[in-house]
Amino acid sequence: MTCNDAHTDKPTEAPLANAPPPDNNNYRLTIHACYLGFVVQALVINLTPILFIPLREMYGLSYQQLGLLVLINFVTQLTVDLVLSHPVDRFGYRPFIMVTPFLAILGFAIFALAPTFLPKNPYPGFVVGTVIFSGAGGLLEVLLSPIVNAVPSDAKAAAMSLLHSFYCWGQVGVVLITTLLLFVLGAERWQWIVALWLILPAIDALLFYHAPLAPVVPEDQKQGLTQILRVPFFHVALAAILVGGATELILAQWISAYLEKVMELPKVIGDIAGVCTFASMMGAGRAIYGCYGARFNVNLVMIAGSALAIICYIGLSLSIFPLLTLLLCALSGLAVSMLWPGALSISAARFPLAGTAMFAILAAGGDCGASIGPYFTSLIADLLPQHQAMVKLATQLGISLEQLGLRAAILGSSIFPVCSFFCLLWLYRHRHDGHRRAQ
Repeated sequence: MTCNDAHTDKPTEAPLANAPPPDNNNYRLTIHACYLGFVVQALVINLTPILFIPLREMYGLSYQQLGLLVLINFVTQLTVDLVLSHPVDRFGYRPFIMVTPFLAILGFAIFALAPTFLPKNPYPGFVVGTVIFSGAGGLLEVLLSPIVNAVPSDAKAAAMSLLHSFYCWGQVGVVLITTLLLFVLGAERWQWIVALWLILPAIDALLFYHAPLAPVVPEDQKQGLTQILRVPFFHVALAAILVGGATELILAQWISAYLEKVMELPKVIGDIAGVCTFASMMGAGRAIYGCYGARFNVNLVMIAGSALAIICYIGLSLSIFPLLTLLLCALSGLAVSMLWPGALSISAARFPLAGTAMFAILAAGGDCGASIGPYFTSLIADLLPQHQAMVKLATQLGISLEQLGLRAAILGSSIFPVCSFFCLLWLYRHRHDGHRRAQ
């Protein structure tokens, strides 16, 4: 089976009433536009953090101001997830997906031009730009998964996995290309680098303009959100994507610092051999399942992934060998690869007539986990070294308090993949409760 076979060859199992069977080949452009949309989503989340040091040095921004930009990004996306799901169900995907790339372009343009129009204090411009392009990111999160899920297919879990792999490739590309351009052109040219990236949402706007979109579920056929919220299966699926998002983002955000401070590797090696390898393996896991996953039950793949993630977390916290640690970073990317898209897939299979609101709530749950998890890790890393017992233990082990705190933080954070494992095990045991299983 090819990657395209995973989502374009067979009719859907739950066709809408009175809807003619569409020609699946007509949706290839739609799927490609959604792939690029996830690359744009990676741009929204990962571009400005790479620019934090140039922004701090050139405009005197504090770490608190830079951290606030990250918080604004998260809160804006979460708000859009929850607020716009009902309007999307009511008016359809088209008007919202068409405006999304232009919001991204506008937001990044305002961000880049802020020092030009506000030379004395560009920070308000950075905030406004962040709010606007983060709104685009929230819309992409709400729209892309249900658009692909609506495309006729009998392997929706594989299609969803392949779709989400493009976020990983986008993350790797944004980090590597932006870092290279900053090195070649100089940090003072960061505005031109941002301008170059605007090509991506512009192309995506053109693709979506020509791409057909499968219809949303009609109101008279839709399974209401209130009805879905009464089903325990959905509550557990929401918990699964929350702890799955935490499991993924803890590693994504802490690997660099862990390799630099604990393993004492140069930052460039930690970022490339650690962070980029983690993201690449996560993308590879999603792409492989996207191509061949129709042969396997997505629940079992996720259970195996969460079990491997537990091993990787514990191994990372205990490893004293840099090469082994880098290998565990790569394996952890593979381990977490299906936790987020898989939760979307099994929910869509369990509630095939749910509207966009279900995807929005799940996305919001994943975002919450992505915020709570890394913060939980930071609390352990900061608070544990303050205890006198930890001072004695660090002395006995011959490591610094900071190193002990980071090791303990990763070990303590293994609670998230453990919770993920038990949530997924419950979902697997209840997969046949009145509905077909995810393929």
